[in-house]
Amino acid sequence: MGRLGHKTLKGTVWSAVDRFSVQCVAFAVTIVMANLLTPGEFGLVGMLAVFIAVSQSLIDCGFSQALIRKQDRNSTDTSTVFYFNIAVGVVLYLIMYAAAPLIARFYRQPQLDSLVKVLGLVMVFNSLAVVQRALLTVRVDFRSQAKASLSAAVISGIIGITLARLGYGVWSLVYQQLTSSMLNTLFLWLVARWRPSAQFSWKSFRELFSFGSRLAVAGLIDTLYKQGWPLVIGRFFSAGTLGYYSNAQRFADLPSSNFTGIFQRVTYPVLCTIQNDRERLISAYSRCIRIAAFCIFPLMGGLAGVARPLIHVSLGEQWTFAAVLLSLLCAQMMWYPIHALNLNLLQVTGRSGVFLKLEIYKKIAGVAILCVTVPFGIIAMCCGGIATSLVALCINTGATGRLVGMGLRQQLKDILPSLLYTISMWVVISCVIHLIANDVVALIVGIATGVLWYLALARVTGSSDLRTLIYIARHRTLPPAGAQPDKK
Repeated sequence: MGRLGHKTLKGTVWSAVDRFSVQCVAFAVTIVMANLLTPGEFGLVGMLAVFIAVSQSLIDCGFSQALIRKQDRNSTDTSTVFYFNIAVGVVLYLIMYAAAPLIARFYRQPQLDSLVKVLGLVMVFNSLAVVQRALLTVRVDFRSQAKASLSAAVISGIIGITLARLGYGVWSLVYQQLTSSMLNTLFLWLVARWRPSAQFSWKSFRELFSFGSRLAVAGLIDTLYKQGWPLVIGRFFSAGTLGYYSNAQRFADLPSSNFTGIFQRVTYPVLCTIQNDRERLISAYSRCIRIAAFCIFPLMGGLAGVARPLIHVSLGEQWTFAAVLLSLLCAQMMWYPIHALNLNLLQVTGRSGVFLKLEIYKKIAGVAILCVTVPFGIIAMCCGGIATSLVALCINTGATGRLVGMGLRQQLKDILPSLLYTISMWVVISCVIHLIANDVVALIVGIATGVLWYLALARVTGSSDLRTLIYIARHRTLPPAGAQPDKK
């Protein structure tokens, strides 16, 4: 376990650096641009997010996960995936270019016609780097990915802010995203040091596609559902409402999606190496889910607690409604890392067919809840999102329980202490902030109170997860399997 633990920890650290450094830069850029642009301008770009996200799912087609899982991959496999990705990326861009007038009419926003044709180039740039990113992930080399992503984020952020100050409006957001994609692809080519050979094998394609296609369909369904929210909001409400929602989601994404991405990226290739050792796999998974809950639950609970002063201080009082949405999104998205780890376990064990079935069941439930809540407004939709996330938790854990013996009851037992700590912390933060009128003071005091309260509760109750994190900090590796970290 020592070597695997060290590899896992090193990958986690650099994956965290990759995700959080990039997102913190993007977060800072968003804050600056939110003070230069209007909610409506953010909403216009948000309307196109669904098309970009869906296209990205189609470009990958599950091949990156198939490459990571395949232990005997060769240059023919990687080159086959590379050429396929490029072909799909170009075709999707041409389709999106032709559909630009229809998209503009759908949203009743004529300006979207030209925005679509330019922003759609992101798909072509992204298709050029799928294999490079997969190969770096196989090697658990998130350090190189961090360098590439951070460099692209910083440069594109400077460009976006500069254009916004020069009065480019919504186009500053478009060029910022386009530059980020182009530079990230360029830097990944430089750090991956892989070049395609002149090979394309239908045999390799069919082998990888047989596993990856189910994941691709599942990913497409998930993307359509998630991006369906901005589409529905943009269609039935105003661009300003979508702007509030989009920025609230960006704040919630910072801890939730990033931690989800970190745990997913690191645990998948690592767990793949022990996929045939059931007992070891379950033990490693149980530890992962406890640590994930212990880290992400308080971040999301604390973010919900300080939502109002955080939005006021960072974006201004004109964005107050985004604070209401942010609190509700935090309650929904705090479960995302748990969902991701459950689905990772299914992929590791080769159950891509089960993975696809689960996505279908969850999205049917989610769409039903969405349809019921839309007539009641955006707040009701966010409350429905919380219910959807809990339904998804039951469905995911039901499957892992049947396949590997890690069902809902066992997983709730693992994460319940962290959940109770978080609820208690949220109540305390909310009470403290309610007594403070100054937003800056409320934000500082709320954060400090939440951190101290959570850690004090964990310490007093003898949390094994806290002891595990302390052990990691001291020894820079995971504790040996089955060992209890020192309680001192």
